[in-house]
Amino acid sequence: MKDIFKSIEAYRLWEKEEPRSPEDKASFIADRIDVSDRDLNAFITLDREAFSRKAKAAFSPERRKSPLGGVPVAVKSNICVEGELTTCASRMLEGFRPPYNATVIEKLDHEGAFVISGANMDEFAFGSSCETSAYGPSRNPWDEDRIPGGSSGGSAVAVSSGQVVCALGSDTGGSIRQPASLCGVVGFKPTYGRVSRYGLIAFASSLDQIGPLARNVTDCATLLKAISGYDEKDSTSVNIEVPDYCASLGMDIKGMKVGMPSEYFQEGIDGDVQERLREAVKALEELGAEILEVSLPHTRYAVSCYYIIGPAEASSNLGRYDGVHYGYRDEEARDMIDMYVRSRTEGFGDEAKRRIILGTYALSSGYYEAYYLKALKVRTCIAEDFRKAFEVCDAIVTPTSPTTAFRIGEKSNDPLKMYLSDIFTIPANLAGIPAVSIPCGLGDNGMPVGMQLMAAPFAEEKLIRIAHAFERNTGFHELKPGTIED
Repeated sequence: MKDIFKSIEAYRLWEKEEPRSPEDKASFIADRIDVSDRDLNAFITLDREAFSRKAKAAFSPERRKSPLGGVPVAVKSNICVEGELTTCASRMLEGFRPPYNATVIEKLDHEGAFVISGANMDEFAFGSSCETSAYGPSRNPWDEDRIPGGSSGGSAVAVSSGQVVCALGSDTGGSIRQPASLCGVVGFKPTYGRVSRYGLIAFASSLDQIGPLARNVTDCATLLKAISGYDEKDSTSVNIEVPDYCASLGMDIKGMKVGMPSEYFQEGIDGDVQERLREAVKALEELGAEILEVSLPHTRYAVSCYYIIGPAEASSNLGRYDGVHYGYRDEEARDMIDMYVRSRTEGFGDEAKRRIILGTYALSSGYYEAYYLKALKVRTCIAEDFRKAFEVCDAIVTPTSPTTAFRIGEKSNDPLKMYLSDIFTIPANLAGIPAVSIPCGLGDNGMPVGMQLMAAPFAEEKLIRIAHAFERNTGFHELKPGTIED
């Protein structure tokens, strides 16, 4: 499959070299996805009727004037697209078609993007491997026997395999950055409140954030600019000016201070991942960045803190799916209680049930103070660690994931090992700060390794500046899986 969707620039060149009617272009994109998705399962559904319906508007000459005009953008299946299947990869929402668009979809429509809904994911975003989907796991295009990461696995696969130019995912504890790292693409989690969550089907409302994935930093910045901004329909949206992120592209990083937290470079990281990170840090230093050691002492509590707060909020958010108000309903139940039990038992998968049970327990009488309230206090300490660190540095560099992509099924029966996959990404969500994962080489097994950069709240442009400088001087983003041919 020719790598014509590796960037917005390459896509525009293809449009120019091979002009097609809007209908032909939509059919070409759908066929392209069909061919590779038989093996990769990046999409839960592919609505050809929606393709045809959108084609004329998205591929009109007027829309091409916009940076995203006509550009194929995959959308994770927990972001509402009016009239199109939005299932959260769960049987509980099987057949659900939202009556409205999420704000980010409205913004993409305004920009003329060609929105492709239904990217596969972990059920209700509960997972780190994209294996909990009720529609089967997505597969890593670098090695189809391995996981792509989660929960935005389908979005990362669609970008990495060249099915689309870029994608939207959601990030609650690393769900954009971790699959971006494992699939060799760029994934950006904005500051909490930078991008509207209206129309995002909630996992944990104080942690969730929508963000972009792309094959390079430039396209990521373009998409981030398009979806950012205040939204009065989201009470957590912050009314602050959105910079022109693309203005940070091409700037050097001489004199910028980048912190290395010792807590992120200890036991538990694969040797090859650690080696790639040290090489990446050296490259940043050679580009003029000043590398200094910082401390984030409460990092060791982040996973424990997250797996109290996240499931607690999930338990509350998923309470609405009872077979009456929303979601799957068992029609053979004997009475109301039986209907509740059967509907939730059959509608939710194992991981969703595990999160609901954990969260309900943490919020229950007698345990609220011991678990949930204490976790909130620890969260404040984690945020304070970052605040102090950013007083002396512009950004913090860490691994994105402690390992490269593991094999499908390898950790399915060990939830604790699975949860530890997000050990380096969770703190950014707890603190509400922006973070990006960018490719920084390959592990000993030939699988991608990602470098994570974090910055102070609403300092996304600093991350774009550093990430782009690293990218254009290393070229790791040009590495690609074997599913794409030159």
